[in-house]
Amino acid sequence: MSEAAVRRLQDRFGEKILRAFSEHGNDVVVVAREDLLEVARFCHDDEELDLKLPTTLTCVDYIDEKPRFELVYVLYSVRKKHRLQIRVRVEEGDPEVPSLTPIYRGLDYWERYCWDMYGIRFTGRTKPLKRLWMWEGFDGHPLRKDFPLRGRTGQIPELDIKDIYRGPGPGPGSEPARRAATPRPSQLPIVK
Repeated sequence: MSEAAVRRLQDRFGEKILRAFSEHGNDVVVVAREDLLEVARFCHDDEELDLKLPTTLTCVDYIDEKPRFELVYVLYSVRKKHRLQIRVRVEEGDPEVPSLTPIYRGLDYWERYCWDMYGIRFTGRTKPLKRLWMWEGFDGHPLRKDFPLRGRTGQIPELDIKDIYRGPGPGPGSEPARRAATPRPSQLPIVK
């Protein structure tokens, strides 16, 4: 079915589909970032395609190529049992694409991941982009191939022990609370 999906997209969008090919059993279409939103909405809304489940979004850093970054969206149809990759290339100097979260809410996590690790910005989001793995104020994006191998020194913020252990004491599920709730052998009734 997915080859038919690629043909359907080519028939519908014509030259907006820059490339279409099969790679490792996956059918792939490459689009320009200006056309990403329109193609994704069609994939979601079209009854024949029925690609309603985004399974992942990732970024590939081709450091020596122009454009440098490639976003890879993997969409799946639960009813039709087929998947499709949509790929978009973006320049290092302008790493920005339209957000697909208005169509696929499940991409929120993945867009935050691509922002945090690669520095790709997503426009039109309902929520602002926040770091997912690194702390706010971290300088850089650690999965870029030009990020220093040993990281950047002096980046780990000084933490006070009170910042780590907040609150007046152990909570109800903590180890000290469980020990206090477990009776000691001397407290158990003797059964004869």
